[in-house]
Amino acid sequence: MRNVAGDGRRHVVAFGGLPWPDPPAARQPFRDYLCGLTGRAGPRIGVLTTAVGDDPAAVAQACAWFEGTGGEVAHLALFPMPSVADPEDFLLSRDLIFVGGGSVANMLAVWRVHRLDRILRAAWQAGVVLAGVSAGAICWFEGGTTDSFGPDLRIFTGGLGLLAGSYCPHYDSEPGRRPLFTSLIAAGLLPAGIACDDGAGAHFIDDELHAVVSGLPGAAGYLVAPDGAGGVTQATLAARPLPGAGT
Repeated sequence: MRNVAGDGRRHVVAFGGLPWPDPPAARQPFRDYLCGLTGRAGPRIGVLTTAVGDDPAAVAQACAWFEGTGGEVAHLALFPMPSVADPEDFLLSRDLIFVGGGSVANMLAVWRVHRLDRILRAAWQAGVVLAGVSAGAICWFEGGTTDSFGPDLRIFTGGLGLLAGSYCPHYDSEPGRRPLFTSLIAAGLLPAGIACDDGAGAHFIDDELHAVVSGLPGAAGYLVAPDGAGGVTQATLAARPLPGAGT
């Protein structure tokens, strides 16, 4: 059995959006934070780009995003077939698994065909640090808002459910996200959840929200819940600046 994360607990970090593909100086606070959670000087990083069909350019970009961490970066492709003989062994041997954006609905469908839903749950329980952006953030929750089904945002309820509740990325940068997310929660179609601006991430330890971390000026997180009268309450969550981010 592999060693657990640096503090022996289960970590998930869900980012609303990330500097991509900005220069290394812009990425570094985010990467350093994620790698630091592993407790290893040279973490073994696994990258998943299923949400864009393992497009070669996206794979190269995602792997390059982790250059300079001092760790080993490896990619697990599922298109047109798994790129490793044993995806379970590959994922459970990582210290950090990072999931990129794209179509969360397509990604979860393909993951389930290849049993990655079960494997990723096992990795989380074993202490592998899990993280992602946009689709790669929604996937850890029960559901959220997505453009997986076309240009208009719609509800998504097929998440892995490692974390209770719903999630909405790009809360400040895509005008349709906030009104749809709040209306779905108000109507009881999504459970209460967390929303994050681009540059902000919700860091869960075990089953609880530990902190909202921010690597861009003004980026924040929000707790959105039904108010019992057909509407919602929205509380801005104090964001902790990532070291070196200059927020």
